[in-house]
Amino acid sequence: QVHLVESGGGLVQPGGSLKLSCAASGSISDMAFMSWHRQAPGNQREAVATITHTGNTDYTDSVKGRFTISRDNSKNTIYLQMNNLMPEDTAVYYCYGRGITGLKVWGQGTQVTVSA
Repeated sequence: QVHLVESGGGLVQPGGSLKLSCAASGSISDMAFMSWHRQAPGNQREAVATITHTGNTDYTDSVKGRFTISRDNSKNTIYLQMNNLMPEDTAVYYCYGRGITGLKVWGQGTQVTVSA
């Protein structure tokens, strides 16, 4: 069983930056894709950014040009660089992995708060 642990969340002012990390207990090379999701109070969880095992990326429209997802297979870690943060980016951010065999795994989440 692979476990995912997020880190890097916190409080930041509008316009600031944060970099989230998601460390896997196993090899992320076995993941067909990994992604970042977020959930704000009262809202449904939404996919923010996805990266496939071949390195292809995709983003939800609201974060394009501001967020960058990346992976380091040698460290079994994926990242989410978030720039020009806005109050509407405030949410709990979750890491998700979908294994080649169909395994689905979620991290426990990390809080990101954007406020002056």
